[in-house]
Amino acid sequence: MFPLRDDNPTRHRPYVTVGLIGVCVLAFLWQNAQPHYEEIVWYFGLIPAQLLGTGPFIPGAANPLVTVFTSMFLHGGWMHLGGNMLFLWIFGNNIEDSSGHLKFLVFYLLCGVGAALAQVASAPMSEIPMIGASGAVSGVLGAYLLLFPRARVSTLVFLGIFVTIIRLRAWVLLGVWFGGQALQAALTPPGSPGVAFVAHVGGFVAGMVLIGAFKRRGVPWFADGGPRSEEARKRPIDIRFRRSRKGSDSPWRPGPWG
Repeated sequence: MFPLRDDNPTRHRPYVTVGLIGVCVLAFLWQNAQPHYEEIVWYFGLIPAQLLGTGPFIPGAANPLVTVFTSMFLHGGWMHLGGNMLFLWIFGNNIEDSSGHLKFLVFYLLCGVGAALAQVASAPMSEIPMIGASGAVSGVLGAYLLLFPRARVSTLVFLGIFVTIIRLRAWVLLGVWFGGQALQAALTPPGSPGVAFVAHVGGFVAGMVLIGAFKRRGVPWFADGGPRSEEARKRPIDIRFRRSRKGSDSPWRPGPWG
């Protein structure tokens, strides 16, 4: 299953989401413009053994603590970059809308840190560099699952030789995705090269844990996420959430974030 878009409109422009995508794209272009592409990965990727001080230090490499963040903006190929950025765009704009620009940026980076620490804990002696925004993006998915589980997501589904697009509830799509990542993490030997499934799981859990502290006051849990008809889409606020509580001083008015 491959998500294409969600039926979940936003109230504010997702400046941070677009900015993160732009930085990742520029970083990838810079990577590929270097004469020694692989050295960039070793210099700025997160290497668990170096972070913990148990492995040899690579001359010219960034400080291991800095690589926790620089690794989030590097990618191993166009498919790696494209997949992460698509997920970030579909689900990130909604979480940014629900938390605010600056708080979303902090939330995103903390999810990336949580993902990195999970991967390091699973393979502390590994000398293989980890790169990619997948861990931070996984945190966005975890937050989306709690805030908009019933939002509908247009999803490309492969059924053998047949390909079709169906609209799934977010909890179905994200539940299947997380289950697959958790299964792969359990089956993959720690420290193996390839996809860092443990980082995906760690980032997802971090997002679920952190979103409560970062979402705006008044943003509900487990919302539908979007209008169910074209007529409803034209209304700025769903009628079910039009009235705020008496005496509330909150400027936020719950509605169809997305």
